Amino acid sequence: MTATTDGSTGAANLSAPPAGHPADTTTAADDVLEAARRAAERSVEHLLGRQDEQGWWKGDLATNVTMDAEDLLLRQFLGILDPETTRAAALFIRGEQLGDGTWNTFYGGPSDLSATIEAYVALRLAGDRPDEPHMARAATWIREQGGIAAARVFTRIWLALFGWWKWDDLPELPPELMFFPKWVPLNIYDFGCWARQTIVPLTIVSAKRPVRPAPFALDELHTDPAHPNPPRKLAPAASWDGLFQRLDKGLHLYHRLAPRPLRRIAMNVAARWIIERQESDGCWGGIQPPAVYSVIALHLLGYDLDHPVMKAGLASLDRFAVHREDGARMVEACQSPVWDTCLATIALVDGGLRPDHPALVRAADWMLAEEITRPGDWSVRRPELAPGGWAFEFHNDNYPDIDDTAEVVLALRRVHHPDPARLEAAIERGVRWNLGMQSRNGAWGAFDADNTSPFPNRLPFCDFGEVIDPPSADVTGHVVEMLAVEGLGSHPVPGGASNGCSPNRRRAAPGSAAGASTTSTGPGRWCPHWSPPDCPQRTPRSAAR
Repeated sequence: MTATTDGSTGAANLSAPPAGHPADTTTAADDVLEAARRAAERSVEHLLGRQDEQGWWKGDLATNVTMDAEDLLLRQFLGILDPETTRAAALFIRGEQLGDGTWNTFYGGPSDLSATIEAYVALRLAGDRPDEPHMARAATWIREQGGIAAARVFTRIWLALFGWWKWDDLPELPPELMFFPKWVPLNIYDFGCWARQTIVPLTIVSAKRPVRPAPFALDELHTDPAHPNPPRKLAPAASWDGLFQRLDKGLHLYHRLAPRPLRRIAMNVAARWIIERQESDGCWGGIQPPAVYSVIALHLLGYDLDHPVMKAGLASLDRFAVHREDGARMVEACQSPVWDTCLATIALVDGGLRPDHPALVRAADWMLAEEITRPGDWSVRRPELAPGGWAFEFHNDNYPDIDDTAEVVLALRRVHHPDPARLEAAIERGVRWNLGMQSRNGAWGAFDADNTSPFPNRLPFCDFGEVIDPPSADVTGHVVEMLAVEGLGSHPVPGGASNGCSPNRRRAAPGSAAGASTTSTGPGRWCPHWSPPDCPQRTPRSAAR
């Protein structure tokens, strides 16, 4: 065979135009366009095949193994851990272990100490021995990072439930927090909704300080088993960290002196708050972490596992489980049908599907039925604002999501619906609600307006990530895109300032662009179609996104 000048083999085609000739360039461009057209057609066909008969789409939302480990620990704590669930969860956890014996908290991310500890303990519950190679590698790495003492507070709370850590060595968060009015710093509405739903039940757990018998010891995870919690020097008293560390010492003293009648009332107020926010399917906020801690808290207050609230809560947790073909069981942190459905709808129309296609009408009908028309926690700061948003999940009427609402409006606007008056009314409510949720700096947070208190993040208890919901570039980008499509890019807000908003949408641009790059499309950047994590501790990635 003869090598041609372009590196191929075979006889050279002397009649073909040289590379770079206009005819050659045109042919290559046509080939690319044709390949793109075929890919779009296949994508449309694939999405149509993935639609549920009710009209929604949902991809599996992969987070990390802390979900699975904490699910096993919850079942162990309640005495309901069964062999099959344990086996399937352990199979998934082992499959997620990195080569150095560790686990991370998001795909491609660095090894994480707390995730590795929780995964290790879960595998111990499943019967994996400490001397097995994969366990020994994990334990060695944990000790090298400082052992259990260096883990986040939530991990050490789980260990304290079984006596693997002392409650006295954990930050204190009293249930009397429930008595704080909304204008007092550190009231529960100063926390972002994901943290609020978790912290309220944990105040009960912190007050009760339960300890179940540990099925094994964890000495191999301490740098010095004789002194598992080395003393740490306090920050200077004049610093914010030093102030809050000393406040925590005062709260530990209060734990010993708290009047029992007052504490009992506080825990009952917290329990009522929890129960009032249970969704119709039994979950809390449509996400796994609040459900886990709410079940524990109510159980500690005497709610039997057969109580309707508890049965519904436990059943909702089972619905977060994804069973894979290899027998593994993965727990989703939450489920994303609203987000996946609105993005799929937009993609299908942009991909050439006619706007009145039956699949799009079904999707629109489902989204219209998912509209939240009752007040939630967001109305604490916006009491006069009429509801009209959408959440991320199947069931989450207390916490509609600002960027989901914006994207649903964009999706509904693309559909030719047989009942246009119904569609237009829902769009109008969604736009008005989104406008009403604008924060004072002109931008938007994920669930609340002006959730920017500087104090919650400074609590020693809150070392697990962002616990407030400040305005961000990504959420604001979704809203601004929607407002532009609706012709409100520079128009006054309907109703003026009475709904708590700025009178001009252009104010959003400086607020959303703060700290943003015009060249990056990563987290926290200006990118209207980037999907931000709804739980800062975990970075979801949905297969349908």
